[in-house]
Amino acid sequence: MPKKSAIAKNRSVLTKTKEEIEIMKKAGDICAKVLRKVLENTRAGATGQDLDKLAQNELQLHGATPSFMTVEGYRHAICTTINEQIVHGIPTARILAQGDIVGIDIGALYNGYHSDMALTVPIGNVSAKTLEFLETGRRTLQEAIKKTYIGKRIGDISSTIQKGIEGAGYSTVKSLTGHGIGRQLHEEPMIPGFGREGTGPTILENMVLAIEVIYTEGAGEVKLEADGWTISSVDGGLGGLFEKTVAVTKDGPIVLTPY
Repeated sequence: MPKKSAIAKNRSVLTKTKEEIEIMKKAGDICAKVLRKVLENTRAGATGQDLDKLAQNELQLHGATPSFMTVEGYRHAICTTINEQIVHGIPTARILAQGDIVGIDIGALYNGYHSDMALTVPIGNVSAKTLEFLETGRRTLQEAIKKTYIGKRIGDISSTIQKGIEGAGYSTVKSLTGHGIGRQLHEEPMIPGFGREGTGPTILENMVLAIEVIYTEGAGEVKLEADGWTISSVDGGLGGLFEKTVAVTKDGPIVLTPY
């Protein structure tokens, strides 16, 4: 999601109470349900504007509001990124076509707490090469979540993302990160998609993290488009985005945005 708002830096936001996590479970469940509905309608002939309107309506039906509309200047419930676009894409009248890939990034604000998740999916039939590109992002996020244990370091998550993406021959986008989440959509700690094991902030019990795998088929260099929001690959290589909101508990990581 666009990070035009400052990340909250108060250390008190690093961990949540059990009561707060329960509310965030509800926010995450709503987020996942709405994303499923949006993806059911993500097909050739649809537009980002269509999907955004659907997301706004579905969030309202579930008693939530769009998290992304809390970001100054952003007026949409979702971000849509097509092909070489990577993150923060504004939903437009562009028609999705067979062979495209599209990322849908969505957040739900419920009872004062945010959730955040994203998936990148194919439109119709795509090449085996493209399917492997998407599968790499999905698989890497799963592996990164497995590192989200009390006492480990943020660098353990970051290193796992880097190894998963670069090991498959793709590039992490080093200028974009995951983040903490709670009463603010973007909180500390930042979670880069690259790093070394055993480094960075310690992962604490009851942290809630929005872990993001942000990567490209090409060199990983990015540019900001003229709309002031959409970030695309410089070389035109496909962009991928996979994200889930995860709570750190004594029993291990719990995905609050199940899909």
